[in-house]
Amino acid sequence: MIAEGEGESVLFPERVGDRLKAARLTAGLDLSDVATKTRIPLRHLMAIEGGDYNSLPSPTYSIGFVKAYARTVGADEVALAAALRLEIGQQPPEERYEPSFIEEGSGGPIPTRGLAITAALIGLAIVGAYLIWFSPWAVDRAALEPATEQVAEPFAPTPATNAAAPTPVAAVDAQGDVTLTAKDKVWMRVYDANDKVLFEKEMAAGERYSVPADANNPMIRTGRADLIGVTVAGREVAALGPAERTVKDVGVSAKALAERQPTAPTDPVSATPRP
Repeated sequence: MIAEGEGESVLFPERVGDRLKAARLTAGLDLSDVATKTRIPLRHLMAIEGGDYNSLPSPTYSIGFVKAYARTVGADEVALAAALRLEIGQQPPEERYEPSFIEEGSGGPIPTRGLAITAALIGLAIVGAYLIWFSPWAVDRAALEPATEQVAEPFAPTPATNAAAPTPVAAVDAQGDVTLTAKDKVWMRVYDANDKVLFEKEMAAGERYSVPADANNPMIRTGRADLIGVTVAGREVAALGPAERTVKDVGVSAKALAERQPTAPTDPVSATPRP
């Protein structure tokens, strides 16, 4: 139902809002009817009719709202849009992004300006990337991909061969001279069957001791048998014991060394030297 005070504005329509209001009244519609048909918030329609365009999202949306309003009340939307541009002092721009308004029955919200611009920019970026990537004039894609670092396979060194492998003691002359040579600083004691000390010293690297050929079953005690090289008649034989283990009562005569098996382990004993 049309209120009585609304008839006066029909006689002298001036602004776009007044002209839309006059068309609405002529169509016999209330402002709430227009809001329902256009899905435009009622407060925006009231701002249009009152000429308060500053409360609208933007000039572009104001023009879109006016067009939708005009279509609903049967007015000339093109003429009213042009009149609105003059009213708000806006020159007719090339409208690249015309806001899409929801027609009656769609039930969807009105997109904001920022959301619409962001979506358009994202779409342009996707299309541009697609054209660049699949264009026949594009640069070689392999050149754009990060180079894969070629990792060399771990170097496996060839096991070193022992050029001077110890001679099996079984092949050594049981009557040859026995020489003990320190490979590094090492303590050793040589004694006979009667526990008589024949030699006791911390030897320096390279120092030698010749076991007396007439000694009564000479034996050795040391904490680092692996640091003592043993030769019989100038031929190197197997070590007196394992690395970093104390050996005791190991015979060092030529006969005893010839009888030892190269691979036979030596029983470890306490590392404390006998007094």
